[in-house]
Amino acid sequence: MINNVENITVDCLLDKVASKLPLGFRFVTMTCVDCGEHFDILYHFDKNYELTNFRLSLKKGEPLPSISGLIFAALVVENEIQDLFGIKVNGLALDYEGRFLLTETAPEKPLCRVPGVMIVEAGKPAEAAEVK
Repeated sequence: MINNVENITVDCLLDKVASKLPLGFRFVTMTCVDCGEHFDILYHFDKNYELTNFRLSLKKGEPLPSISGLIFAALVVENEIQDLFGIKVNGLALDYEGRFLLTETAPEKPLCRVPGVMIVEAGKPAEAAEVK
């Protein structure tokens, strides 16, 4: 479990990110998790070796606003997320349009969940696993 997490919405994303910068927080990276019906996008910030995080729940098919206008370096991980999860990131400072990491012959959205694949929780038998 990640500590210091604040749940945010798409509507307040840019304001929340912008509010961290004058306080001396450093953008570390973003993490994307395919949760089935939606993606969890986590934004990680550091100040004095302590992480603070924002969690944005994004419905599949909805675009994600880019924070690269505020933090230029974010364009790297935003392009990675766009390639690997198929999430359209709007307003990227530099948009590789799905070809940052993947070639034209690479599988599309390789880190998205595949329907019918079981997720087995640690300590539970495979028979108890849910198909998601």
